[in-house]
Amino acid sequence: MSPTAETPEPRTPDLLYSETEEDLRAAVRGLLADRGDLARVAVRAEEGDPYDPELWKALAADMGVAGLLVPEELGGQGASHREAAVVLEELGRAMAPAPYLTSAVVATEVLLGCDTGRPDVAGLLGALASGRRTAALVAPFTAGPDDVTLRPGPDGVLAGVADAATADVLLVPTAAGLYAVERTGEGVSVTPQIPLDLTRPLAEVALAGAAGTLLADGGTARAAVRGGLLAGAGLLASEQLGLAEWCLAETVRHTKERHQFNRPIGSFQALKHRMAQLWLEVVSARAAARNAADALAAGSTEAPLAAALAQAYCGRVAVHAAEECVQLHGGTGMTWEHPAHIYLKRAKADSLALGSSGAHREAVGRLVGLPVPD
Repeated sequence: MSPTAETPEPRTPDLLYSETEEDLRAAVRGLLADRGDLARVAVRAEEGDPYDPELWKALAADMGVAGLLVPEELGGQGASHREAAVVLEELGRAMAPAPYLTSAVVATEVLLGCDTGRPDVAGLLGALASGRRTAALVAPFTAGPDDVTLRPGPDGVLAGVADAATADVLLVPTAAGLYAVERTGEGVSVTPQIPLDLTRPLAEVALAGAAGTLLADGGTARAAVRGGLLAGAGLLASEQLGLAEWCLAETVRHTKERHQFNRPIGSFQALKHRMAQLWLEVVSARAAARNAADALAAGSTEAPLAAALAQAYCGRVAVHAAEECVQLHGGTGMTWEHPAHIYLKRAKADSLALGSSGAHREAVGRLVGLPVPD
């Protein structure tokens, strides 16, 4: 049957990286190589202050990556989710603690779903794009696109909010709509929690009569929040991809250098098979992550399916890659001094972030019309 208005021609995804995207990758990777230090990341995270303000300034303001999703007329770079995905790949590869996913992706996407013609919305978008301010959506970091639940009023307590303790502005969805609330404002209490992944802080947010600016009403707010969580879930797959790629590369390097019985342990057949299997999984994860980023960039109706598919697969691959990294490093991988534990904790935490793999598998089933278990 030929395509009609009722049955549009299927979209052909572009999974390859453009020259511009590769240039962006090289720039971000170079910056992180100069300023990134995994040992320092572990120390800062253990001390409860993982973020490096100078690194964020270099990324967000000097390089301008915080504004990739913001149109030029609003003070951003006017790029797309494909470029943002490349940044997240490199941040995941370097395990650079930065509020990029929560502020430059999720919060920014939520604001873009509001009326950008309003001065308050446009002004906040410009501030986020320039790196002068950061924002966090007041929702559990485990909430996926299908878990949008607006609280009955502006007062309440919510735990597990990622990067709330460092954000300048909190985006608070309520039954009445979406509010922008200053984190340091009266009636706002943000209490840091102890997360599994110390490089991405979580906090409990309590609001007691806090004043805020209404950015969107209930219906628009719901759609905007869902759009932000959808973009976050789709692009989180790129962070998981970068994490898995580092774990695979580090494991291959180690097994080439580590010798037993006067031979590199990487020459042992059992280890070869394990790394070959992991390589196949990482290649497949790259395809899934790129498909999600491309669908989001194109504004495709297939974006929810692409994001759900990417999360259902990439989360598992990242955990497997991190586990293999720890195990194939032997005793070295079990030490605090080696960075493998940082990657494993991030992979485990990411597997629950923005919807668990199980929830996304159920979403895939619903979207393609397959039976979903009750």
